[in-house]
Amino acid sequence: MIKELIIDSTPNGATIALLQDKQLVELHKEQVTNNYTVGDIYLGRIKKIMPGLNAAFVDVGYEKDAFLHYLDLGPQVQSLLKLAKQVRSGGYQSKLLDNFKLEADINKSGKISEVLTKNQLVPVQIAKEPISTKGPRLSSDLSIAGRYVVLVPFSEAISISKKIKSNTERNRLRKIVESIKPKHFGVIIRTVSEGKGVLEMQSDLLDLVSKWETFITRLPTIEPAKKALGEIDRTSTLLRDILNPDFQHIYVNDNAIYEEIRSYVHQISPDLENIVRLHKNKEPIFEYYGVDKQIKGAFGKTVNLAGGAYLVIEHTEALHVIDVNSGNRTASKENQEENAFQVNKEAAKEIVRQLRLRDMGGIVVIDFIDMHKPNNRKDLFDYLRAEMSNDRAKHTILPPSKFGLVQITRQRVRPEMNIVTSEVCPACNGTGTIRPTILLLDDIENNFNYILVEQNEKSITLTVHPYIEAYIKQGFITRQMKWYMKYGQWIKVKSNPAYQITEFHFFSSKDEEIKL
Repeated sequence: MIKELIIDSTPNGATIALLQDKQLVELHKEQVTNNYTVGDIYLGRIKKIMPGLNAAFVDVGYEKDAFLHYLDLGPQVQSLLKLAKQVRSGGYQSKLLDNFKLEADINKSGKISEVLTKNQLVPVQIAKEPISTKGPRLSSDLSIAGRYVVLVPFSEAISISKKIKSNTERNRLRKIVESIKPKHFGVIIRTVSEGKGVLEMQSDLLDLVSKWETFITRLPTIEPAKKALGEIDRTSTLLRDILNPDFQHIYVNDNAIYEEIRSYVHQISPDLENIVRLHKNKEPIFEYYGVDKQIKGAFGKTVNLAGGAYLVIEHTEALHVIDVNSGNRTASKENQEENAFQVNKEAAKEIVRQLRLRDMGGIVVIDFIDMHKPNNRKDLFDYLRAEMSNDRAKHTILPPSKFGLVQITRQRVRPEMNIVTSEVCPACNGTGTIRPTILLLDDIENNFNYILVEQNEKSITLTVHPYIEAYIKQGFITRQMKWYMKYGQWIKVKSNPAYQITEFHFFSSKDEEIKL
């Protein structure tokens, strides 16, 4: 599988397209104004305790208070609150936790009012970006992610990705981390660390420890509701999480971002530094690499599939609904079942791509074409799960219901990607109505009065839609003849098939458009 990253930088931010075998599979937008990225740590102030929800609303500087549930506090929240209080009062001088005494874990079924109080300051991390009318969702179970490991303060546990299957490798990685991790810090070992040596693991861990020290350094002076530690930008986050030898190219159209990415790739994977390329062609980068065309074809209510089938995708506040239609694919009664199975498989592959591309989260309901054979239903379900295995977002797929519906829940941490692919009609300017065609010639003749009489233009050309040209030139005494007799000038009439039915323009003898 060949992977490419195309980055289109503009003054308002960057759009990042991930291509697999030249097909667009992920699209991310990084806005300059977005200050609430997943992973950012803020010093929040408790605004309101909600016992009925067992949650609190927290001021992190967003227009709407952020939401912090009891289950997102983390077992060691008392240690976090104690550390924050001591550091801000000057009672704790160390940047690490070697001399810090941990507090007992909180009760899993406890009440938030037993832990937090109104106006209390608590370090919190963005778990979900602001979506729709909701503010950010928070967690006080802090973690700092790196390329190979994730650093978890107030813990001693070492966890290893389940995707690393070899017991020998798991034991090797555990011993490496045990020998280098600081006291009272837990570590999660990520899948990409498989096969990495002590030097790479230690370098990544030291970088995360340095970020923690930065957070502790800022904590005494930072104002409430301000950012204490920022996650790296979306481009670097994407590279950190998915960069591997399958990547062949990273194209970017901005020199400053090119240097940043090249430096970052050199830092995390020096052998891939040369794949970063600066786009110098005059044609826009997304047009040059065919991304624009794929975006126009992939977004929108209807998505066409290669075999003639199509998907209809509807979005609501509560869920997303996807309907699979066979379209113009026809089959005889004998192979109708097989045809439905093939269409459903083709649709399942595209649906998985659409989930990643639009970053659709929450509940997704898919109405596949009915199949009568249990084996086909099971094979489709297995195929869908296999395709979804490459999706980095947490998800759960339920088997088909008795109505033939498949339900998917998919993690939603940022707003869904929504791109408008329809264009405003040039004839009606989006109103859905145009001037009566019967008045078109009156409009044209009113302009003749202005151009020929008031402006005294000579030898003009009227350009219209081909249908209108045919109408003007029909009959024994044409409209052109009537205009000649009325204005004393012969007015040339030309057609342009690109014009809308009611569109017309006037040109001078020098072939310059006459502005009305």
